[in-house]
Amino acid sequence: APRISRARPVKGSSHSVSSTSQQNLIAHWQEIVKSLGSFLIILKTNHVPPFLVRKVYTQIFSFVNVQLFNSLLLRRECCSFSNGEYVKAGLAEIEHWCYNATDEYAGSAWDALKHIRQAIGFLVTHQKPKKTLDEIIHDLCPVLSLQQLYRISTMYWDDKYNSQSVSPDVISSMRVLMAEENAVSNSFLLDDDSNIPFSVDDISKSMDQIEFSDIEPPPLIRENSGFSFLLPRIESH
Repeated sequence: APRISRARPVKGSSHSVSSTSQQNLIAHWQEIVKSLGSFLIILKTNHVPPFLVRKVYTQIFSFVNVQLFNSLLLRRECCSFSNGEYVKAGLAEIEHWCYNATDEYAGSAWDALKHIRQAIGFLVTHQKPKKTLDEIIHDLCPVLSLQQLYRISTMYWDDKYNSQSVSPDVISSMRVLMAEENAVSNSFLLDDDSNIPFSVDDISKSMDQIEFSDIEPPPLIRENSGFSFLLPRIESH
């Protein structure tokens, strides 16, 4: 996700500048959502089974989850409060798209973004110094590992309100727990494996049965002797 620089305020028009800035930020995500919608139209037009459509979008969102989450924990400029607001706004656009696409086509694709959703929830949460380790682990970011929580807590910076990250006591507790678990220092990254397995049998079961007996063959087939083997079967119905 791109780094968000703070616009220099213009006297007497701070609200206008802020509003324009927010619109520009949302515009990027709206283009992404537009692409998701256009792709869905193509899949529907070509009669791709909803089961396969759900798998495709789950795989796409899983890839997005890995890329955004790893970028956030590898680049400090991404681990800021303002970038958290930016991604949060984008995730809201994607969630709205999933709702409009319905469960029939979106399925559990939204759940594939759980790591980045919880990480962004941490970035934009106020009063981080008052959060206990238990609250962070079990309430705020239950899906994130201890190594990931430590990384995001130590990388975080607030370029908007100058707020602080979690308390030093929480950081110390994280270090103790990681030492006890013998955690590997670089194990905070997600594996770039967004494969969503499914079988041919899964696809065949999801496809609607199509009855061809009532379909009149075009003249080209009836008049061409090369297709004569089809005519007895067609005329027998």
